[in-house]
Amino acid sequence: MASSSNTYNSPCAACKFLRRKCMPGCIFAPYFPPEEPHKFANVHKIFGASNVTKLLNELLPHQREDAVNSLAYEAEARVRDPVYGCVGAISYLQRQVHRLQKELDAANADLVHYGLSTSTPSNVVDLVFQPQQQPLNPVYRLPGASPVMNQQPRGNGGGSCGTFLPWSHGHDQQGGNM
Repeated sequence: MASSSNTYNSPCAACKFLRRKCMPGCIFAPYFPPEEPHKFANVHKIFGASNVTKLLNELLPHQREDAVNSLAYEAEARVRDPVYGCVGAISYLQRQVHRLQKELDAANADLVHYGLSTSTPSNVVDLVFQPQQQPLNPVYRLPGASPVMNQQPRGNGGGSCGTFLPWSHGHDQQGGNM
């Protein structure tokens, strides 16, 4: 948790932004230090100061820091991508994992093909069924890349969701349009 704003007689970022005096019991002071004015500005822009105050007052003190961090993360994502927010970033990362999983599967298939093409028919069974040792060409899968990753995205005809993320500039990693 950040230090209280009254330690240095400087108002917290929230009180400074709202142009009010920062009182000793200010609910924002521990979570919005004066060194991070953009953090409160984004949260205020997306959620509003009164809503954040109500939320923090309803939570137990030990839950507030996590709530503020979540609000700040979502607000930052909404500022970057007003339509999708952090869901757009998650969707982008899921598509990237799916693409990388396909590349890994293709590389594993090439390894298996290469391993089997260099083997004689008599020792193919030995390569595949050796219970004491690891197989010579194991197939690796990324954890968590099962049913959710294999679903087609919803939207325009099963293609890309059309999510624009500022850091991708409308192109995927291989230079094509998203």
